[in-house]
This record gives sequence, C-alpha cells and structure tokens, in this order.
Amino acid sequence: MALNERLYVVAYDISDRRRWQRVFNIMKGYGAWLQLSVFQCRLTPRRRVEMAMKLEQAIHHGDDHVLILDLGPADKVELKVESLGKTFQKLERKPHII
Repeated sequence: MALNERLYVVAYDISDRRRWQRVFNIMKGYGAWLQLSVFQCRLTPRRRVEMAMKLEQAIHHGDDHVLILDLGPADKVELKVESLGKTFQKLERKPHII
C-alpha cells in the first residue's frame, strides 16, 4: 500500500458532450465514479500530477471547470459522508495490473 497516497474528490462541469466523455474516460483511469461528474480517487503525487495534466489537455479553459478537492492522506481520512438514495462506497486500495 502506498503510504503517500491522498484521497481526492474530482468534480467537473464540461459544456460540450464530447469533451465531457473525454474527461469521464480520463477519470475512469484514476478513481471510482460516484455520480454524473464526480469521482473519488486515491492518488500518489505523481498520479495526481499526471491526471491533472491529462485533464488540462482535455478541457476548454474558458468553458469548462474541474475541481480537485484534496481530502488528505488516504489511509488517515475518516470519511463522513451522508448518502441519500444509493449506497456510498468508500474507495479501498486495490492492486492494479498494468
């Protein structure tokens, strides 16, 4: 388990359907999809920078908006989430084979 992972919530508002799909596909590689334009991510500093660079290239800066919320060290954050409707699942660390 990476000791330097941090927990992030990434939310975005993309004005064009194709760019939205591009951003969605980028985000699927970095975290768990929570809602329409919201992802929960556990990232090392390197992966966070990599994700931000890909998002920077995918969006139109005058039309689109991406928020990256740093919640703190992934193994120390005690999430307090109130979920109405569908069940919220905390993102657990799992190995990824590349």
